[in-house]
Amino acid sequence: MMNKKMILPVLFTAIILAGCTTNEKQGTKTIRYGGQYYPGEFLLKGQDFWSKYDIKVEHTIFSSGSENNEALISNNIDINVGSDSKTNALFTAIPDKALVIGTIQKGDRYTTIIKPDSNYKSWEELKGKTVATRFGTGAEAVLRRYYEENGLRWEDFNYVNMDVEDMPQALESGQIEAFTAWSITPEIAEANGVGKPLMSYGDIALVPVSIHTTKKFAEEHEDLVVKFLAAQMDKAEYIKQHPKQAAEIAAQAAEQQGIQVSSEAFEMAFNRINFEIELNEEIIAAIEDTGQFLKDQGKIEYVPQISYDTTYIEKARELHESKKNQ
Repeated sequence: MMNKKMILPVLFTAIILAGCTTNEKQGTKTIRYGGQYYPGEFLLKGQDFWSKYDIKVEHTIFSSGSENNEALISNNIDINVGSDSKTNALFTAIPDKALVIGTIQKGDRYTTIIKPDSNYKSWEELKGKTVATRFGTGAEAVLRRYYEENGLRWEDFNYVNMDVEDMPQALESGQIEAFTAWSITPEIAEANGVGKPLMSYGDIALVPVSIHTTKKFAEEHEDLVVKFLAAQMDKAEYIKQHPKQAAEIAAQAAEQQGIQVSSEAFEMAFNRINFEIELNEEIIAAIEDTGQFLKDQGKIEYVPQISYDTTYIEKARELHESKKNQ
């Protein structure tokens, strides 16, 4: 049996310092940033990419995208990140205030894991088997999209609604034949020899994780936003150029927070997912496409209009390039 500490857990609800605000007049230059349990977030915890740009970031890792959104809505943080489904939720809640300013990851973020000795080659062969995912998440959404495109039905499988931290152990014990989850749970299972990938879903949906803020904050603190994005670009570049070193730093940072994830698992994630910091019409179309799919599935009542501005990321790219040799 695996030690559940080896699985990326939802350990706590993030504590927000409601009294902390960005105050350039006092020279603090602080951004309150709401992250999530994504691989790159632990690299940000372990290595300082901010001081190069003369900013300070209070980086809180939230246990759920819903909590992260609520913190932005209630003005307890300045910038946050969220999956395509959570982006739609944010723009439903504050349609005239929210703004997308970039992405932190996209592509093969979701993976279906089967036992190491399994002979399954496709979902077709798993019909009638007991499988798991977390209902109401992007994992469920991407699975439903895959099934729809490939003539499969949700009812073809015996689904179990399971917390991600329980999935590898359930697979190892034979309780389930497969599970589908977002990084880094699949990579933990692989690194620990508990499972192997059946497939990932980057070719089914781009599933971008976007960087959100409010129009008011972006307009009033353009300099901070640009520097924040430039530092994120440094992080993404480091992952691409030094995935092994980045993985070791991320694993150490996770351990300092009481989360046991091996560097091997982080390295798998860093090599699998696209961490490029960018923003374009294709990304926005992917978010809107997810909104339409959620509406068609009866998950949301309407597809919100997504507001975005590429000005900040364009300026950040210029700053990032100018700082490369510093």
